[in-house]
Amino acid sequence: MRSKPAKTINRSEYQPPEFLVDAIALEFDLGAACTRVKSTLEVRRNGAATGPLVLDGEGLSLIELRLDGQILPPARYVLDETSLTISDCPPSAVITLINEVSPERNTALDGLYVSNGNFLTQCEAQGFRRITFFPDRPDVMARYRVLVRAERASCPVLLANGNLIDQGECEAERPGWHWALWEDPFPKPCYLFALVAGKLAVRERRVTTGSGREVLLQAWVEPGNEERSTHALDSLVRAIAWDEQRFGLELDLDRFMIVATDDFNMGAMENKGLNVFNTKYVFANPRLATDADFRAIESVVGHEYFHNWTGNRVTCRDWFQLTLKEGLTVFRDQEFSADMRAAQAASPAAAASARTVGRIDDVRALRASQFPEDAGPMAHPIRPESYREINNFYTTTVYEKGAEVVRMLQTLVGVAGFRKGIDCYFERHDGQAVTCDDFVAAIAAANDRDLGQFSRWYARAGTPVLQAQSAYDSSRREFTLTLTQRSGDAEPPLHIPFAVGLVGPDGRDVPLRVAGALSTPDAGAAHTMVLDLRADEQRFVFEDVPPGCVPSLLRGFSAPVIIEAGYSDEQLSFLAGNDPDPFNRWEATQSLALRAVLAVLAGGAARAAGATLAQAWQRALGDESLDPAYREQLIALPPEAVIAEHVEVIDPVALRAARNELRHELADALAPLWPELWRSLRDPGPYHRDAAASARRALRNAALSYWVATGRQEAFTAAAAQCHEADNMTDRAAALAALTNSAAPERDPALAAFAAEFHDEPLALDKWFALQAMMHRQKGEQPVLRRVRELLRHPSFSLRNPNRVRALIGSFCHGNAAEFHAADGSGYEFWVEQVLALDAINPQVAARIARAFERWPKYTSERRHAMRSALLLVADQVELSADVREIVDRSLAQ
Repeated sequence: MRSKPAKTINRSEYQPPEFLVDAIALEFDLGAACTRVKSTLEVRRNGAATGPLVLDGEGLSLIELRLDGQILPPARYVLDETSLTISDCPPSAVITLINEVSPERNTALDGLYVSNGNFLTQCEAQGFRRITFFPDRPDVMARYRVLVRAERASCPVLLANGNLIDQGECEAERPGWHWALWEDPFPKPCYLFALVAGKLAVRERRVTTGSGREVLLQAWVEPGNEERSTHALDSLVRAIAWDEQRFGLELDLDRFMIVATDDFNMGAMENKGLNVFNTKYVFANPRLATDADFRAIESVVGHEYFHNWTGNRVTCRDWFQLTLKEGLTVFRDQEFSADMRAAQAASPAAAASARTVGRIDDVRALRASQFPEDAGPMAHPIRPESYREINNFYTTTVYEKGAEVVRMLQTLVGVAGFRKGIDCYFERHDGQAVTCDDFVAAIAAANDRDLGQFSRWYARAGTPVLQAQSAYDSSRREFTLTLTQRSGDAEPPLHIPFAVGLVGPDGRDVPLRVAGALSTPDAGAAHTMVLDLRADEQRFVFEDVPPGCVPSLLRGFSAPVIIEAGYSDEQLSFLAGNDPDPFNRWEATQSLALRAVLAVLAGGAARAAGATLAQAWQRALGDESLDPAYREQLIALPPEAVIAEHVEVIDPVALRAARNELRHELADALAPLWPELWRSLRDPGPYHRDAAASARRALRNAALSYWVATGRQEAFTAAAAQCHEADNMTDRAAALAALTNSAAPERDPALAAFAAEFHDEPLALDKWFALQAMMHRQKGEQPVLRRVRELLRHPSFSLRNPNRVRALIGSFCHGNAAEFHAADGSGYEFWVEQVLALDAINPQVAARIARAFERWPKYTSERRHAMRSALLLVADQVELSADVREIVDRSLAQ
């Protein structure tokens, strides 16, 4: 894994496997120090292939190798650090291997490892090769039969994929040991293998599928946490019902299990029938989880369940096709979450608003994370052309931008047409490992559409930029919209579904009629039209348009692009107050806010820069016809990461100062509103998690944050009281966050009280660590890095726990730009220390921290020099993982 240059893998060099594996029987004798694994593979040559049988294997001790029952002498095979090769394997054979691994030494949490005494596996993308020898690639799909043996006292629960066939005691051969036999009836790639064993408790639910089958759902957790898994189990029930109703996809196993662990590199993993989750996405009750946490759990549980079909039943041919399963499944979980939000609403209008708020959340996250990725050294198409370490390509581009590409497909063919396409996809490819091209071809065939030009989205890196120009001919009552794609390197134009409306002077949409046949009405909005943009430049002429209309562009964010629209402040103000499309009303408000921050950054006065925005906010806050959660979105300033993408040279300290100056000015300008909202939106009685109550909390806590920003002592007192008295984590964490980014004398006592109350609650402590890592330094205070270094010595902090690392080190390096990029370079020294320390423990986590330097050429000259020096210092290390090496090399190559 170390000291060896990583080979670049190219999509164009894909070759089918030389051998296929029809079935594999695994036997595990579990021990923390040493686990023995016996694997029996039924292999056969793949068609006319002539190459050797190559089995991947890393960090394994080979004990025995047999070919068709006969021990194979060392002269008949080649064993190196990464593989085992049998050159003269017959066309059909049974390979039997015995090897040993040490789970307790596996700090990378990739393969078979131990967490709090329990055994778990993580095999995506290439962890199975750290368990036993196997062709570790997704296009080798086999049926699995798994026998697990362990000491009953330490491992009373033994789980694996599929259905439980039998279980019993090992009796005389191993007193105190027991066994369980599991079988998965569906072929799967080895990255979907899972094993879990240990001291676990279960919460169960039985449901009946659409075909009338009764299935068992189980949530396995460490004892004492059963109640905390209730929401996750409820979410699973809803996801199963939704997938049947929306896509006609039914659970295909007799049992479906989720397992929660504190030590996990990812959010969750969709292993067939045995999903392993980070506790962050399972545990929830009002005391520990915020409203956002509850929504995230529902989304992630849905996401992993939806993989049962989009990822498991049909999987990727190779890892370049990762977005085939991830982009599609993110889209499905976004649709599921939108429907679940809408289902809780009390009226159709509230349901529509709930969907809009969810869409805003998705787009805000995309712009804050994926857009910068698209502009940096790790920029890649949603289907990459090459990689050195596949773990580095589990990115927001593959996931979130991939979901936007799938959403565009649905926009082009309609909801019903997309469902037909999905049906065609499974009819053609169920049980296969396929490509993104296969998916697009199924959507096209089911709808009789030519999507060849659209397929360019899968190969195009970077965020497309569109210029929009409009003109009005009063004599002909024609409104002309000209859209231009700015393509670099003579790239051919993309096929972009561009949703547009025209807002009249009265604030209402005008009916749209466009000359020619280049558009289709959007069935969801009679006054919105989706234009088929296919050329480098296209003109769309709308007929019979009254004078004074303002274009509402890219409604609903119909494509993941940047629009250069040339709006005046007056036009943005008009759209912010009147656009009937709620997403674009938010978009106009965000544009006003962005302009105001940039004006302050350029030396303008905050009061003048924010005057128009303050008026827009005042209108929105006073409009009680708007859902409170939507109003909360309207008064949220763009995050620093988004603002940074709009400046030529980034000075993070100056950027934060400008944003904070504007924020304080807006808080002061609307000062009477904040305490009024905070008091009026308080719900009497205990916490309720319905949509209406959650929406009120969102706006109430936003009001508290701005009230605290005014610096008034009464606001500090109110926030401290809420932090102390709240009966739920949503209100408590919001109040603590407001205090943390203030000069309130109540700040440190509130932080201490929170730590004392939640000292034995890891997920709550993660919030506590993160709040301090991301805090804004107040005048006269020490650098935040000093606090972060002190927290590294906190007894609850461990570099071996990914959640804790993300909460403290990740939050500081990725979420506190002004402090991380301090002019003295101390943040960069800290980055070097932590990347190297983490790389020796968990390269995947280290690589995520290493990405904090990706945009270094865009910073001020002093910072550029210091960051490059830090990158070179890491690059010079001999003992560096392939994960970190690729990130550092790509960063330096700019």
